[in-house]
Amino acid sequence: MPLDRFQEMQIFTRIVDRRSFTQAAEDLNLPRATVTNSIKRLEARLGVRLLERTTRQVKPTLDGDAYYQRCMRLLADLEETEEVFRDTDPQGRLRVNMQGTLTQYFVMPRLPDFLARYPRIELFIGSGDHFVDLVREGVDCVLRAGELADSSMIARRVALLEQVTCASPAYLERHGDPESIEALAGTHTEHPGRAGQRAVNYVSPATGRALPLEFTTPEGIVHVTLPGPVAVNGAELYTAGALAGLGIVQVPRYRVRELLANGELCVVLPAHPPPPLPVSVLYPQNRQLSLRVRAFADWLVQVFAEVA
Repeated sequence: MPLDRFQEMQIFTRIVDRRSFTQAAEDLNLPRATVTNSIKRLEARLGVRLLERTTRQVKPTLDGDAYYQRCMRLLADLEETEEVFRDTDPQGRLRVNMQGTLTQYFVMPRLPDFLARYPRIELFIGSGDHFVDLVREGVDCVLRAGELADSSMIARRVALLEQVTCASPAYLERHGDPESIEALAGTHTEHPGRAGQRAVNYVSPATGRALPLEFTTPEGIVHVTLPGPVAVNGAELYTAGALAGLGIVQVPRYRVRELLANGELCVVLPAHPPPPLPVSVLYPQNRQLSLRVRAFADWLVQVFAEVA
């Protein structure tokens, strides 16, 4: 049975997104030959070459790029129109990428509830803090913590997580427990003879630079940059550095609640906590928000409201 034109558009746009016939076929659960023959028929019918094929990748021609933009608008309109009238639950494959600690603490323990609620969704979860090219990698949405700087994405905030500044008792014994932001920053010394304050510096995956410590005051947010013996780019390593006595850290309270309760970590400057950490779902702005993504985002809002 020949493919209809909308199916051909779906195949073509997926090839452009993934820059690969093989990966497009896998995403759409189609034989590789079906995808190849569909593009041949499409190009023959239109009388133009839509894709440039090399041994390493596939990319659209100028005509292909123009056709891609029109296809995306048509497919988005079609999906939106069908969802208005479709009296069924969301269905199909949903590919998401989430930060590991958020996934571990909030999402995975409650995932059976989501799958029971939406049994026709096939969920694939990737994990990491790295930048994800959603279109190129075929990801529908990502869950990220922190302030967002990528203007090419649409973000929906799902939570604000309380944060805390903390250090190990051994570290505070060596360096002193600062009683003010000024003392922490070293503008005056409360404990003569003790080594100055240190931080386990967290390197932003987006910028490659160490993030400063942040403290709330009546006048606003104060940023403090401290030297440190080690810099990390992972959440678990960051907490492990504090436990090892390497320096001060600022983390969401949920990650260290038990460590604070059993005394393995101590709160530093409780009168000036870090600002809360935003958590957001992001998806490409040039894409129609599918029913699957909308259902997942709504569920995440509910999850964080219950447990954060």
